[in-house]
Amino acid sequence: MPHNPKKMNSLISSYIGAATFNWQEFVCGWTAAVINVSVTYPINKLIFRQMLHGIKANHAFDQLKHEGMYFLYRGMLPPLCQKSVSLSLMFGVYEEVRQPLVKIEVDPYSAKITGGLVSGTCESILTPFERIQTLLANSKYHDELKNTMHSFRVLRPYGIREYYRGFLPVLLRNGPSNACFFMLREELQDSINNIDSEMLKTSAEFIGGALIGVTLSTIFYPLNVVKVAMQNKIGGEFESPWRVLLRVYHERGGKIQYIYHGVQMNCTRAFVSWGVMNAAYEHIKDIVY
Repeated sequence: MPHNPKKMNSLISSYIGAATFNWQEFVCGWTAAVINVSVTYPINKLIFRQMLHGIKANHAFDQLKHEGMYFLYRGMLPPLCQKSVSLSLMFGVYEEVRQPLVKIEVDPYSAKITGGLVSGTCESILTPFERIQTLLANSKYHDELKNTMHSFRVLRPYGIREYYRGFLPVLLRNGPSNACFFMLREELQDSINNIDSEMLKTSAEFIGGALIGVTLSTIFYPLNVVKVAMQNKIGGEFESPWRVLLRVYHERGGKIQYIYHGVQMNCTRAFVSWGVMNAAYEHIKDIVY
């Protein structure tokens, strides 16, 4: 970073001058998210039960089957709202940050990493939706919490901080995972764009997005486990992520592998989710642009 104030001001002015509003990226991200959540929510709920209780997939499936179809889609509105806005911010903010950096001749990889970190940080403001989703997906609160709006009202007396319980693991997850995603995705997309067949191209976009999603969601899976454990209560002490991770570790028999309960289903969900999202995004992008 330059120490000369005049040079710094010149760089800032150049960056601002190079910035343009790409509304198309926000629209593409939002639409892809709506398609994604609608397809994958039941799988996501199955994984949540495994994260929360440390149980196997068949036991989690039996729980959901016993509760019935009504409760299967209970809690879908928060992730639908959160994911649609989140992916809109993810793609939109990323390009808003990256493109001006590239125009002022910042190293392309540095521009991608910066764009990913900034977009992930912006996404973290939507933590309250993940918070409500966690509570609604837990059978413990089936009688206490009626729906999304009722859940927001129940948390209100506890103050704004209660809505952001579990914020730190969300922040630690979003920024680095976004940076990795965009770097890997754009390298892959450069190769996919050379494919002539539309069917093969769509298949490659699905599989490419799916594999990137599986890899990153597995790497960051422990942060999701910590987030769920932190958000699975109303009121009380605010614990640090490290303290919660140690508590979960000891509660599950002191074995690291038990922290990864649900990771197999998480890979299935990530494969479908990120595959659908990536393929949908590219097709919507062709329409919007």
